[in-house]
Amino acid sequence: MRILITGGAGFIGSSFVHYVLEEHEVDEIVTLDALTYAGSKDNLDGALDHPRHQFVKGDIRDQELVTDLIKDVDAVVNFAAESHVDRSIEGAKPFVETNVRGTQTLLDAANDAGVDRFLQISTDEVYGQILDGKFSEDDALNPRNPYAATKASADLLARSFQTTHGLPVLITRTSNNFGPRQHPEKLIPKFIQNAAAGKLLPVYGDGSNVREWIYVEDNCRALDLVLRKGEIGEVYNIGSHAEKTNLEVTEAILDTVGVSNDLIEFVEDRAGHDQRYALKTEKIEALGWEPQYSFEEGLERTVDYYLD
Repeated sequence: MRILITGGAGFIGSSFVHYVLEEHEVDEIVTLDALTYAGSKDNLDGALDHPRHQFVKGDIRDQELVTDLIKDVDAVVNFAAESHVDRSIEGAKPFVETNVRGTQTLLDAANDAGVDRFLQISTDEVYGQILDGKFSEDDALNPRNPYAATKASADLLARSFQTTHGLPVLITRTSNNFGPRQHPEKLIPKFIQNAAAGKLLPVYGDGSNVREWIYVEDNCRALDLVLRKGEIGEVYNIGSHAEKTNLEVTEAILDTVGVSNDLIEFVEDRAGHDQRYALKTEKIEALGWEPQYSFEEGLERTVDYYLD
């Protein structure tokens, strides 16, 4: 299979590039990334010169470039996105441009080229918050911040191409990822580095907000499975069931790094801060997937990466 991976120099995208090259001996990958602040060629160290890998610097909104790249591939996996909620609150325009307009450009080109599969990478945040129970793939979308709203828009756009044009679309919605190569603005790498440097760890509100954390390698295995064995037109939730409050995550980081909880600083809560996300995952489990790493195992590996 020849695969175009957009956003492949980012955190999850680069992890997926490495995973596919290691697990599938005949697959070829074309990585497209604009190398904005969150993407780096360093994340592709060991893959850049791989004989089955080609890197292209470019923007998914560039219709001519995207059309040229997609005509020679079997599948598209779209990781490319603006993804930081705080940044979306400060200004939504780049999120609309990349997450919606960029996805539309890819869908148009994929439809014209007749690709075999188009995997749209999404997030559990499109469902909004849930105080009790868990979201299934059939639940209504109720995004509550600009980032989530643009990802929900991209999901709906992708599904419309499947319904209207017959484009073979699949969608995954994953819980919070963590692991090596994640940008240091994100909670876990930021707090690991702060803890190691003796700096304060700013926790929003009272730290009671709950997220479901999945180690990035587990997510990549699930994404690869959906790409190859998922049913066209379906949505697949991917989660670990490892629910943690932000305060519990913070305390686990401090314990793993080996420093005092005195570094915790409670700060004013973020605007529109969803209280809890949680996913039902029976569909992806029916394909034969389950997480291999516990939160604690993944955190130890992540701390080792950032402090090495």
